[in-house]
Amino acid sequence: MEDDERDDTLDDASDDELEAFDDDDLDEDFDEFEDDEDESDLGAPDPAVERERRLAVTASLSEEEHTEIELLVGILPTRVAAAVRDEGLAGIIEVVLDLGRIPTARYNTGDVALSSTEVTEQELTQVVAQVSEFGEDNRAGIPRTLHRISAIRNRRGHIVGLTCRIGRSVSGSGRIMRDLIKSGKSILLLGRPGVGKTTMLRDVARMLADELNKRVVIVDSSNEIGGDGDIPHHGIGKARRMQVRTPHLQHEVMIEAVENHTPEVVVIDEIGTALEADAARTIAERGVQLVGTAHGTTLSNLMQNPTLSDLIGGIESVTLGDEEARRR
Repeated sequence: MEDDERDDTLDDASDDELEAFDDDDLDEDFDEFEDDEDESDLGAPDPAVERERRLAVTASLSEEEHTEIELLVGILPTRVAAAVRDEGLAGIIEVVLDLGRIPTARYNTGDVALSSTEVTEQELTQVVAQVSEFGEDNRAGIPRTLHRISAIRNRRGHIVGLTCRIGRSVSGSGRIMRDLIKSGKSILLLGRPGVGKTTMLRDVARMLADELNKRVVIVDSSNEIGGDGDIPHHGIGKARRMQVRTPHLQHEVMIEAVENHTPEVVVIDEIGTALEADAARTIAERGVQLVGTAHGTTLSNLMQNPTLSDLIGGIESVTLGDEEARRR
């Protein structure tokens, strides 16, 4: 009997607690959870704060760097150029102009929409008219600068998009490899697109030519190392630059550089085909130091790439007998 009374008491208490825990409490708890979630917001930076920071850093840019960036900003449509300046020049990586879409600036902190008005065909034509002729790789530039303008074409060959990438010469970026460079051994820089391989390669070429007094020849397939035009950018120092008529002939120009111009060092960007890998191996076997770059993230990526594995000596498959396999 006493047990039944105790159970009834517990049931009544439970009912009272459930009644007390009403919808208002749930709403309050949920609102509090939402507030906490909003406050954290995954650590997203405030766009206004980022803009103020960029403008502050822009004011501290050297006159040379500011002028260099302005050479690219100046070819953009007027409204886009004004928006880029309002957002700040510091940390800008590239400006994207796609037909029928809003223009976008890509900074090292993220993308920024530059306007709510879509890009027109006339604006694309205006930009194209101010740069050099596009090559087979759909790349163009501005003479004596490191900026690169890449085109996207439709099926009829008309340009419907432009990626205007800022090129920078960062003196001292290759100093971290100075001991390796002085050793005379060939060097391969590996990394994903956009991490600064070409920037470092450019400074390495300058360092070899100016500081170590080496005879350096740059094989520049898309004028990205030495800049656009016939007169190379001062960022490569005294190094000589050989331009490549079409990208698929890069391997021939690599061999030509060794045979005709007696270099001590050959610098090459974006080794990407089997022919270029073979040419690189040939250059190294002739006693010429080679400094190049390739796309990848780890050494294992390169080892598993049948096209480029020759750059690190190649991989050969063998079949082992049972006894030999047990030994290993």
